[in-house]
Amino acid sequence: MKESYPSVPEFTLPGKEHLFLKSASHSYSYEDLYRFAGSLQTIKREWGWQEGDLLLILAQPSDELVLLIASAFMLNIPILPLHPESTNREIEFVLRTIKPVAVYSDQQRDIDTFDTLPKISFNKPVQHDLLAESELKFDKPEGYAGCFLTSGSTGQPKIVPIKRRQVFFQAEASARNFKPAPNKFWLLCLPLNHAGGINVIYRSLLFGSAIYLTPDFSAETIRKLLNENKKFEAASVVPTMLEKLLESTFFRLQFNFKGFLIGGGPISLNLINRALTRGIPVVTSYGMTETCAQIAANPMLRSGGMYIPKQSVGMVFRPNEIEIRDDNGNALPLNEQGQIWLRGPQVFDGYTDEKLNKTAFDGEGWFNTGDYGHLNRNKQLFIESRRTDLIISGGENINPEEVVNALKNLEEISDAAVIGVPDAIWGQKVVAFYTSTPAGIPLSPGELKERLTGELQSFKIPKEFIQLDEIPRTAMQKVKQSELSENYRKGFYGQ
Repeated sequence: MKESYPSVPEFTLPGKEHLFLKSASHSYSYEDLYRFAGSLQTIKREWGWQEGDLLLILAQPSDELVLLIASAFMLNIPILPLHPESTNREIEFVLRTIKPVAVYSDQQRDIDTFDTLPKISFNKPVQHDLLAESELKFDKPEGYAGCFLTSGSTGQPKIVPIKRRQVFFQAEASARNFKPAPNKFWLLCLPLNHAGGINVIYRSLLFGSAIYLTPDFSAETIRKLLNENKKFEAASVVPTMLEKLLESTFFRLQFNFKGFLIGGGPISLNLINRALTRGIPVVTSYGMTETCAQIAANPMLRSGGMYIPKQSVGMVFRPNEIEIRDDNGNALPLNEQGQIWLRGPQVFDGYTDEKLNKTAFDGEGWFNTGDYGHLNRNKQLFIESRRTDLIISGGENINPEEVVNALKNLEEISDAAVIGVPDAIWGQKVVAFYTSTPAGIPLSPGELKERLTGELQSFKIPKEFIQLDEIPRTAMQKVKQSELSENYRKGFYGQ
């Protein structure tokens, strides 16, 4: 059921004289961006792309990739960004489901369908003619910004189409809290296949502010930047990154810095308190791929700020709506825990797999996030647990079933189970339990990690392996996850 949304927020193109992107070695103005967009527009016309044709992206973060993503958004070219460590199996699944018109990639893959896709490249794109402003627009709210992958309970990723309207509403809501001024930086150190990282580009573009790109996370480099460079006003990080920044007792921020936007997994009260004690402003938030990243956030919380419950993730952004429901779909009163349901212009319209939508939405357009939480009397949201089928480690979504399948594919292993356990650094860490086959030679943790390398992306490989005589299961042969978690917590496995 399609909802009637309020007026879509409107944005104007930033002045071409302003700074758009800076990295360790290069700087690009908005004029440079508009020239880059001109080169992409030339490719689009010469190759005969039609409206809605998807551009597949499989590349490491770079200046050129940021320019490409921003240009594609202005030219209404939807993107399909994949993690650069995606396995061939994951890529093949995506290509069976979606047919991109071309690919931008910095790597070769032994996949027939991938090899036959036209490859785009840019040769000194900033030398191209400046594209007319009439060809660059923040319009077509019901058009697609792109498709993004999120983990699913079946072992296959879910493909989430994101509409441009979601980006517009999300940016407007974020701006109510804080936004960098023109020529001021939003630090981008998150992966560019995730909604969290992509939205740093989208927000900066819509705000007319600048991005500072660090292709990977270096705590030492980022501490120095945020301490010394007065142009930095915001940064998006996951809890793991903030933990690493706080490892240095001398880490301080220059006065103009407005706040860290924290998302991508559970954030402990201990971490929040440590940050505030050090004078580090944090903005805790809640969101997911399906809501185009944050759909709820606290106002900026500075040192000594006690005006909100610090364990809350804030209020859901207007005009989006939230309900807490029991397992039968009945609305619950305030302060009672249940499933979190969302509805509004920031919520996606449905997965590419129609079978998933039958259980994801009700007849009135409400989306069941699968997460559990409650609202207090001020309508502030508290997250009790995230989706039961996900482990969120270092800001990355991990489907435990995929890790279990990879373990069971090893001939030495007969059974396996995987859980996420609280971890001060990673938020959650992946712990694998396994049993050996009768004739199997026990493998060391190092050997197991080596065998799983190439089968799983690096962040999905368990941090800890525990061998058991038997995996505890119910009469229906479901793994007793709570028993494993409780025994682990009590130290029964000798970890």
